Amino acid sequence: MTLVVGLGCQRGCNSHALLALIDTALAEGGIERSQITALASIDRKRDEPGLLAVAALLKLPLQCFSVERLAVYTDRLSHKSDIAFAHTGCYGIAESAALALAEQLANAPARLLITRKKTAHATFALACAG
Repeated sequence: MTLVVGLGCQRGCNSHALLALIDTALAEGGIERSQITALASIDRKRDEPGLLAVAALLKLPLQCFSVERLAVYTDRLSHKSDIAFAHTGCYGIAESAALALAEQLANAPARLLITRKKTAHATFALACAG
């Protein structure tokens, strides 16, 4: 099974905050870090130091998608954020990115296993496919 963590974050969000969010959400879902296949986000975050650090620490690939690619998942989001849309043009980065990458990697439909979890600086979602 393909498990993809989708992440959204504010500029400058550090790796410790992202990792804490990932670990908390995975623990609540009864999922081990080692089960994660990849990380996903929006293309404007591809150079975000915190995301890059988490990907390196977890030894996972990070794939980022355009807002146009993420927009096709709008109807499948558990929560639509007007704030995220105002900043990025996407209503839900974490969920959309997780779904997009899970479907791409598995070449099969994906579903949200863990819907959006939010902290002050970041969002998390977990999608599975296959």
